[in-house]
Amino acid sequence: SGDLLEHCRRAVRHGITSGAHGLPLIGTGDWNDGMNRVGAGGAGESVWLGWFGFAVLHAQAELCDLEGLDDEASAHRARAEQLHASVESQAWDGAWYLRAFYDDGRPLGSARNTEGRIDSIAQSWAVLSGAPRTARTEQAIGSALDQLVDWEDRLALLLTPPFADAPDDPGYIKGYLPGVRENGGQYTHAAAWLAWATAEAGDGDTAHRLFDLINPIRRTADAAGVARYLVEPYVLAADVYSRPPHVGRGGWTWYTGSSAWLYRCGLEAILGLSLEGDTLHVRPRLPESWEGFSATVRRPDGRRIDVTVRRDGPELRIDQRERPDA
Repeated sequence: SGDLLEHCRRAVRHGITSGAHGLPLIGTGDWNDGMNRVGAGGAGESVWLGWFGFAVLHAQAELCDLEGLDDEASAHRARAEQLHASVESQAWDGAWYLRAFYDDGRPLGSARNTEGRIDSIAQSWAVLSGAPRTARTEQAIGSALDQLVDWEDRLALLLTPPFADAPDDPGYIKGYLPGVRENGGQYTHAAAWLAWATAEAGDGDTAHRLFDLINPIRRTADAAGVARYLVEPYVLAADVYSRPPHVGRGGWTWYTGSSAWLYRCGLEAILGLSLEGDTLHVRPRLPESWEGFSATVRRPDGRRIDVTVRRDGPELRIDQRERPDA
C-alpha cells in the first residue's frame, strides 16, 4: 500500500526497464497488447515504450521536484536522456523508427520486414514524447503520412502491410484478418495520435485534415458513406477496416479511449486550449484557411474565460477575457 505518488514511483521503476539495445522490455505487449509474443521470452524491446518512457520520466521528475526528491528527479531525467540516445542510435531505420525488437534481436517495423514494415505510434511519439526534434522527426512523420494514410478511403492505418504469411509471430494481432483492427486497419486511438503529432510539429493543415478524416460525421456525410461504415453513423469506432470487401467498415463503437483522444486532439492540439491549474494556455495550430475561432472555457471554480483567436497577417492574435459564471 502507499499513496498515489508512491504507486507512480513503483510503476516507473517496474515498467521502464532496459534490454540489449538500451530500450524498455516489451514483455507480452506494450500499448499494443496484440504484440504479446514479441518479447514473451523476456528479451524483446519496445521502441515505442522508449518514447513513452521518455515522456513519463520527465513528468515523474516534475512530481519529484514538487516533493523535494531532487536526487530521484535527476535520476529520472538522466534515464530519459539514455532512452532518447538508445532510440536514436539503435532504432532509426533510415526513413522511420522501428517499432520493436523480438527476443532474438530481429527488428519489427523495419523496411526489411515484409509485414508490419512501418508502425504509426513509433513515429507519432517521436514528437509526442517531447524529445528534442531532429530532421529524423520530420522524416518519420512524413513516412507515416505517406505510407499509412489513405485520404481517398479516409483511413489512417496503425501499421502496414498487415501480418499474414511471414514466419514472424508478433502475437495474437496476427489472428485478426489482414486489414482488421490492429492488424493493418485504422486503430483510431493511434490515428488521433498521428493527428496530434502533426499539430505539434506545426502542420495545422495536415492535423485538421486527419481530424476531418477520422470524424465519423464526415465519414457518413452521405448514404454511400453510411452504407460503407455499417455502424452508428454518429459514433467514433475504435477501428475501421482497410481491406476489400470491407474498406471503411467500422468495428468496435462507443470506444471511449479513441473518442477522448480525438476530442483532446481537436481541443488541445489544433485549437491549442489547455487549462493547467489556474492558467489557460492558448497555443493554436490552425489550418491556414481558418481566420480564427472563438471559444469559452469554463474553469472548475465556475468562472469562464472567453478566448478569441484571429489571424492577423502571418500571425495569430489571441485575446482572453475572464468573467464570472453566467
